[in-house]
Formats: sequence, C-alpha cells, structure tokens
Amino acid sequence: MPRARFQNQDDWQTAATYETGSGCLSFYILPVLAVFVIVGFLTMLALHAPISTSAVLVNNATIQTPISSGSNLVSPPQGPATVEVTTQLWNFSINNSASSSGLSSIFTPEIQYWAKDIVRWANAASVDPNLAAVVMQIESCGDPQALSRSGAIGLFQVMPFHFHRGENGYNPETNALRALNYLSRSLEKAGGNPRLALAGYNGGVGVISRSEWAWPAETKRYVLYGAPIYEDARSGATSSVMLGEWYRKYGAGLCRQANRRLGISE
Repeated sequence: MPRARFQNQDDWQTAATYETGSGCLSFYILPVLAVFVIVGFLTMLALHAPISTSAVLVNNATIQTPISSGSNLVSPPQGPATVEVTTQLWNFSINNSASSSGLSSIFTPEIQYWAKDIVRWANAASVDPNLAAVVMQIESCGDPQALSRSGAIGLFQVMPFHFHRGENGYNPETNALRALNYLSRSLEKAGGNPRLALAGYNGGVGVISRSEWAWPAETKRYVLYGAPIYEDARSGATSSVMLGEWYRKYGAGLCRQANRRLGISE
C-alpha cells in the first residue's frame, strides 16, 4: 500500500508545419499543377493503405486501437507474446474479473490458508480473488501480523493512514477491507488493466498515468513479479515460474514466518 507521491508529467505531440508561397501564375502554372497531381496521387494511396489494429477488451466491449498509437497498453515484463495476445492478456473486464469462485493452486500454503476469506473479501470489492491473492502473496505471504520497515501492517501491508480512527489494522477483516477497496480503485483508474492496477497498489494510483520508466524501482519490481504470477493464476496454470523466483529471492523467510504464525506445519 503506497505512500503519497507527486509527479507532474506532460505528453506533447508536435506536427510539422509548412509554409508555401506563390509566384507568377503564368510562369509557374505547370509546376504547380504537377505538384497537385502528385500530392493527390499520394493521398489516394495513403487512404487505401491498410491500418494494422489490435483488439482491446474493455468492460466487455471490443475497441480497435492502432498498434502504433501511443496507447495505455503495457507489454508483459517478459516473453515474445504477439501484440494481439498481449492486449488480451493484460486488459479484461473488471466485471469478469470478479467471477472466479476459487483460488489458483499455484499460491503457497500460507495463502491457501486464507482461500475462502480471500474469495469473500475480493468478491465484496469486485476484484478477482486471484489478483487479491497475488497482492497478499507478495506483501505478507499470509502473515496477519506482518510489519514492514515503512510501517505497513497486516495481510495486505496497508499503511496506517488508510485506516479509520479506532480501527485495528492488524484485524484481517479490516485490513482486507481497506486494501481491496484501494485495489478496486486502482483497477478502475487503470481501466481494468491488472498490471497497471498492481503498480497503482504499490506506488499509488498516480503512477498509473505515468510512463513506466518513471515508476519507482520498487513498483517496477512489484509488477515484474506480480503480473506474470497473476496471469499464471487466472489462466489455470498448475505452477508459476515467477512465483518460484519471487519465493527464492524474496519470499522464503517471509513465508516461513507466516507458516509458523499460522501453525500450518505443526
């Protein structure tokens, strides 16, 4: 769950402009007519040239966007997927994302411990339970007493200022309520794009509208692991290479702590 960050970024588009002058009509009439003929011929060719497009699924509607346009789509962090696959991979309806009735089996035992609760919490927030599980996996590996150096607490590592006065942020119900409401807001801001929603959850919804190169390093890393893990979960995969890599590099100690706290191995 992010701290507040502020950054202004403007996108500019420029178009070349041309100035033309006219000389003596009687002297230049033939060259000018020749130019008009050539320009007209080139214009006809341009109008008949095919424009490549890719399908974008947004809120159950299919919208055609030019592949070369400056769209908000962001390619997955790795893999040679085609543009068509990439588009449908990271863009899907928010309504469809909440239709899951269970969790993927790829998540660690500590996350499976909370499976029924995750489904209930996620459905209440109109979020895919597998996306909620990705956040819990990376944030705490299911440890309800997790505390970060920055002060984030609980299952979803929510910063204290997100709680209302008198709320116990370590309470799983309260922690999930505040976290998944924020994730739902991030999804809405991202137009249903789960990859951008994960970035917004970690770095604040403000990062969603920025170019990826301007994201904090932590947010880039968060998405690097979170987005492929989520795709593995929602696609029905039985294992996840990126989840295994995250576990080896960052999650082993975190999950051992959660395992002991939950008494899973006892």
